[in-house]
Amino acid sequence: MDDSETTPRRARRRWIPAVAAVVLACLAVVVVLLVRGPLADADDDKAGVASPATKEPMASYASPCVSIPRLRSITDLQSIVDTTRGGAALQGADVGADLTLQDGRRIWVMGDTLRAADFDGQRFVRNSMLLISDGCAQTVLPEDNGALIPDRADGVGYWPMSIGRVHRNGVDVVGVGVQRVRGTGGASSTDFENLGPAIAVFHVEPGGVPQLVEVKDIGRDDPSRKRPTWGAAVAIKGEWVYLYGTANPEVDGVFGYSLRVARVHIDHLRDHSRWRYWDGTEWSKNAAEAVELIPAQGGVSQTLSVFEQDGSWYAVSKQDEFLGQDLVIWKAPAPSGPFTRASTVARIPSNAVTGQLRYMPLAHPAILPVPGTVIVSYSRNNTDLGKVEANPFLYRPAFIRVRLP
Repeated sequence: MDDSETTPRRARRRWIPAVAAVVLACLAVVVVLLVRGPLADADDDKAGVASPATKEPMASYASPCVSIPRLRSITDLQSIVDTTRGGAALQGADVGADLTLQDGRRIWVMGDTLRAADFDGQRFVRNSMLLISDGCAQTVLPEDNGALIPDRADGVGYWPMSIGRVHRNGVDVVGVGVQRVRGTGGASSTDFENLGPAIAVFHVEPGGVPQLVEVKDIGRDDPSRKRPTWGAAVAIKGEWVYLYGTANPEVDGVFGYSLRVARVHIDHLRDHSRWRYWDGTEWSKNAAEAVELIPAQGGVSQTLSVFEQDGSWYAVSKQDEFLGQDLVIWKAPAPSGPFTRASTVARIPSNAVTGQLRYMPLAHPAILPVPGTVIVSYSRNNTDLGKVEANPFLYRPAFIRVRLP
């Protein structure tokens, strides 16, 4: 079993190489916006939810431009990732959800981010953002050169999952679905637990630098994977935002996550009382009535992509999360399903011998679109942290084009 991976039930790892160092050693024995109701409870503020919501935009700036070639093909895209040395602010990272702004520039949000040893700031942060224009790549940085979405005062940080935007009064309002994570093993440990979802909101003026306006934790801190993490995927269709939630039953032998969906009008995204949950027949006010669109057994990864193309809806994910090997597409006639497993379009196993990790595939339908296909990225990493620090190119995504069923 040299090409499989898995993950512990509760305590996972901040940086993926550390995950696999434990996981791959155990492979011989073992043959990663609302929590429980439609509203964050009125007592949440009394229950230890340390919301970092901001009142004013947090100033940010763009790093010096790193020259990149013009993007004309997927080969160009992979070449940029594999050969561009990048600036000190972003040497390697995972996740990589993206969107196009009204002015034609593209932004990417990334998770755990490695910076150069001589960077004037935090060497490792839980999130970052890349701003791409013709021939230029820049990292968006806060004034303190820390994480763009700052950690809470108690040390809880934010990992991006999905991204979407709407255009209001000449400004792009960009929403980033994030999950909040807390270290559990002390200062020298990489153990962590997921505590629930949150939303980070940025405003982007035409030609300007994204500015963080608000970060809002949704629901009480709860490390259980049984509760859906809303925002694991986000799709916008017309005036509606569809927020997909993933959950794992924490049952032996079930490694995947189930998929559910909520929707809300664009103008009411942050008003959780307006959220409605698909109960199999209609949109319900009660989050507990949200039905599984895809079951956890043989299910999706904790973070995935859902999008619409030519009248059909697609969910793209690595089946069975870390243990899985197959890049799978599920197809549906509507955002609420029913989703049917349509095809395995690629195999992306990890390898215990080389330490190579492949995980978290995400679809990019707006990049180099070709009818009937979609570009998919997956994160790459290595279990040997020394190798990654010496060669950050090991900690960058790979891109493939797959055919839609």
